[in-house]
Amino acid sequence: MKSTVERLSPTRVRIAVEVPFDELKPDFDRAYKKIAQQVRVPGFRPGKVPPRIIEARIGRGAVLDEVVNAAVPAKYTEAVSAAEETVTPIGRPDIEVTEISDGEHLSFTAEVDVRPELTLPELDSLTVTVDDVEVTDADVDEQLEALRARFGTLTGVERTAGTDDFVLIDLSATVDGKPVEEATTSGFSYQVGQGGLIDGLDEAIQGLSAGEEKVFTSTLVAGEFADKDAEITVQVTAVKERRLPEADDEFAQLASEFDTLDELAADLRERLGRVRRMEQVTQARDKVLDALVDGTDVPLPESIVAAEVDSTTHDAIHGFDHDEEQFAKQLQSEGRTRVDFDTETRTEAEKSVRTRLVLDALADAEQVGVDDQELTERIVYQAQQYRMQPEEFVRRIQEAGQLGAIYADVRRTKALITAVRAATVTDASGAALDLSDLLGDADADAEAGAEDVPVTEVPAEVVDAHSAESTDEASTDEKVAGGA
Repeated sequence: MKSTVERLSPTRVRIAVEVPFDELKPDFDRAYKKIAQQVRVPGFRPGKVPPRIIEARIGRGAVLDEVVNAAVPAKYTEAVSAAEETVTPIGRPDIEVTEISDGEHLSFTAEVDVRPELTLPELDSLTVTVDDVEVTDADVDEQLEALRARFGTLTGVERTAGTDDFVLIDLSATVDGKPVEEATTSGFSYQVGQGGLIDGLDEAIQGLSAGEEKVFTSTLVAGEFADKDAEITVQVTAVKERRLPEADDEFAQLASEFDTLDELAADLRERLGRVRRMEQVTQARDKVLDALVDGTDVPLPESIVAAEVDSTTHDAIHGFDHDEEQFAKQLQSEGRTRVDFDTETRTEAEKSVRTRLVLDALADAEQVGVDDQELTERIVYQAQQYRMQPEEFVRRIQEAGQLGAIYADVRRTKALITAVRAATVTDASGAALDLSDLLGDADADAEAGAEDVPVTEVPAEVVDAHSAESTDEASTDEKVAGGA
């Protein structure tokens, strides 16, 4: 087999392949065998029809088509591996068969987007600044109040409802005299002032006592009557206030393992300090990544960006049952147009692709690998996010062809951690920070989410397959969630 690689742009190549027919003998044998199982010829058992009879009955062309369909993908992969310059495809190839000279050779070309060669900034030249770790008395008091609220009790009161009170309410609504079923409920518990349910509800409830009702008008935002003005009736059936325990030593013993309120407050301060330090880690990671991407010239493969745009747009409209008109109305309610959405989607897709290309290049430069345990931990963590058993999650990602994408995600995360370790990180006060103890191993976020989950072994055939790294830029989470 002969092959040549022509670089069409920094992100696209054309691979020309010529395969002598004598190399295609195994493909011809498989083609004859497959067709022999499908055709019925009097005097021959299924699968036992000789090649010359097959060609006489269905023609040489059908055999060649079968050979080409089977051989071209394999020969394309072989040509990529044999290329003198490193070629890393990141999309599906556009293949065109250019010549079939029966008895001589098969020729075809494949155009495909490839990962561009990038020049990264030196990691030790990266300098970022993160917020100071500061825990104020007000922060501690806020945490203490939240803890008291968890141990608070609701007590019925004989008075009108006010902000922060809890009420039981019955709701009903009509539009032009027609009942709105999705806006009708009874015995609903609601905290006055929390908002987010129906515009105008808080104002209507305040001042009502148990047994009283009020009618008000509000615009519905979803359902059959979306964007319609509805007449809404709210009736209060009970008013309750939350009474908090006193912040004293007795409460500290009730709510924690500590004997005194001072000890509890000191523990809350320490916990907040750890949270602030983890926030520093997150800031450092984000800012180092921004510095890496901003400091690298990244030519973008158009087909990969377009695929990400299409995927995001499809998912957004899918939420409205593919109703473009309803989608446009939702955008309008947010003060946006379809042009705004398309522009934002394109910008985010370019940023996402650019980021992944930079991290892939960094992982190559730093020779970052992913071992079986790291891959297993990520799979367990993501399975937990989808509330699935790891075995079921593995089956789903195998069916979606996304195991390689998970492998690539872990590798990119490890590469970024390498960059954070090498960069200079200071706080806002100018003090140099050593975040090593908080960076942990590869994925602090995943560990934080999965630290209490027992690790389940990923089947051996899955572990063996992980090295088939995928840089297809579609989202792993979206593809798996689609089947969940």
